[in-house]
Amino acid sequence: MKLSSPTINDAPHEWMKAFKAGVEQRSGGKIKVELYPASQLGQIPTTVEGVAMGTIEFAIPAVGFLIGLEPRFQVFDAAGMFDGIAHSQKVLADPAVQARLASFGEAKGVELLLVGNNGPLMLVSHKPVRSVADFKGLKARVPGAAPLHVEPFKKLGASPVSIPLGEVLPALQNKTIDGAIMSFNVLNMFKYYDVTKTATYLPGQFIFVAGIVNRNFMKQIGPELAAIVREEARKAAVVFSTYGVDDLERTRQTWLKNGGEAIALPQAEAATYLKGVTSVIPAVTATNAQMKIDYDTLMATANKLR
Repeated sequence: MKLSSPTINDAPHEWMKAFKAGVEQRSGGKIKVELYPASQLGQIPTTVEGVAMGTIEFAIPAVGFLIGLEPRFQVFDAAGMFDGIAHSQKVLADPAVQARLASFGEAKGVELLLVGNNGPLMLVSHKPVRSVADFKGLKARVPGAAPLHVEPFKKLGASPVSIPLGEVLPALQNKTIDGAIMSFNVLNMFKYYDVTKTATYLPGQFIFVAGIVNRNFMKQIGPELAAIVREEARKAAVVFSTYGVDDLERTRQTWLKNGGEAIALPQAEAATYLKGVTSVIPAVTATNAQMKIDYDTLMATANKLR
């Protein structure tokens, strides 16, 4: 079972390690798990296609890269749903939520094994963003081209653009774009602090990764081994609430040590920001009946577990 990840030495990579140990031990060696972090099996679109076709058994990209397979994946990028990593992982483990997630990607031949909160979204920018007004006119790369990626920032007066991750740093260097939205670990991994020093936390927004497995693979290994794969995937998800939480401070410190500034919007500005970006959600979810139910289920569970 080949596992692909675009990153390394972060929570998804730690999840892969824990999953490998659990599956190989419980399967008695019937399943051999091979780890390929840092895009060793290809860039994200290639690995996602590989899982759908069955040439790769598993990949764990950011959810934005799966919307082409299944528009419902964008529901995880809705702002204001979660309070933090621990809260989101409790919500995602809820039986009602699990039942909804089980059908994601079914028509495209993939099964959703897990969803993990990989930390808060950050806006890295040449001009420091310290208020909602600072978003106006900002040409910023967003994590995807789906409505829930684009419409919230249009509401703030920004000009959102979708650019593949590998092209973002050069675009920021030559000032084709003014800023980019991503996670702290990616900012440090690619040394964005050599280009600009300011990064702003986006209130109530996080970057989620989704682990997808080829459905035919799960059928081929039989129900007993498939059950082990699903159970160990859920068990290993604890790394997002443990290692992942600790990693937030480690990555923040790395950014600061390299001269970066981590900006948190004042409370009143954060409230204004959330009011703006969440106002577009009803219109977006209304375009897809299943996604609306997904969103309502997630929000109801999130409110119950706050």
